[in-house]
Amino acid sequence: MDTVHRPSNGLAAGPIGRAAARLIGPRGIADPARLRREVDGKIAVITGASHGVGAESARLLGAAGATVVLGARSMDELEAIATEIKAAGGTAVAIRLDLADPASITDFADEILHRFGRVDYLVHNAGKSLRRSIHLSYDRPKDLTATAGANYLGPMRLTLALLPSMRARRSGHIVNVSTVGVLFPVAPKWGFYLSSKAGFDVWMRAVGMEARPDGVTLTTIYAGLMHTRMSAPSRWMSALPGQTPAEAATVIARALIAKPRFMIPAYGYLTSAVVPLARVPLEIAFTSVYRRLGDTDAALRAVNGTGSCDAE
Repeated sequence: MDTVHRPSNGLAAGPIGRAAARLIGPRGIADPARLRREVDGKIAVITGASHGVGAESARLLGAAGATVVLGARSMDELEAIATEIKAAGGTAVAIRLDLADPASITDFADEILHRFGRVDYLVHNAGKSLRRSIHLSYDRPKDLTATAGANYLGPMRLTLALLPSMRARRSGHIVNVSTVGVLFPVAPKWGFYLSSKAGFDVWMRAVGMEARPDGVTLTTIYAGLMHTRMSAPSRWMSALPGQTPAEAATVIARALIAKPRFMIPAYGYLTSAVVPLARVPLEIAFTSVYRRLGDTDAALRAVNGTGSCDAE
């Protein structure tokens, strides 16, 4: 079972914080029967399924009757989750997937289509988070390749591999788990992460406009704060209301059922409208704040060779 990084702050973890997280949204689904009616007997591919939201989504869909294909680099963790799903009466298959490796993506897609002949749901959940001052990345080209591979180029290649069969069948739904951060002001230290997530968001929306006439739909989830191992290095985030991986999985479930074009936290509507109008003053303010803040311990350990803050 995954370790859940719960809010450490009493307010965020208590009833008020939990109520605020539900109010902010995006909201999930609470009716297992409704989910079963949608996914029972269908093939659901979930990337980044070895931990956190991906693992919880796999458990949720497996319990609802879907055949779940779990993809990630960590085969031991994937196999453990697949075994857990099967022990509970579900159907799950673990297949190694490295989104930074084009050959791995091709093998992953080919094996899925060979085994099952189709994909009903593709959930782009895998991602690499990186919060690090740019001077710490001067001699770390892998900061670029890792974030671009996991958040942008890798999901593009996987979509290109699986979309033709979905369009041929005139059926399928794709969920892109993006971040509400792409609707926020540009933030220092987050350049690699947010640019790669924004790039895939734009590409996937454009693809969706072409695929919808052929019966393939798309939901973009602009996820708010989720208390996972990805957000854990930024300790201040634990003081804010957010969703646990299990709660975020129910949001993905709602996306599969209702198939909206996008799902967004309440505050995302305000930021998406205000940010373009206040670009210059916001950038000046954020620059001032940046000069007063240091890097996370995880970022410094990674640069010093004693650890890594990358998370899948």
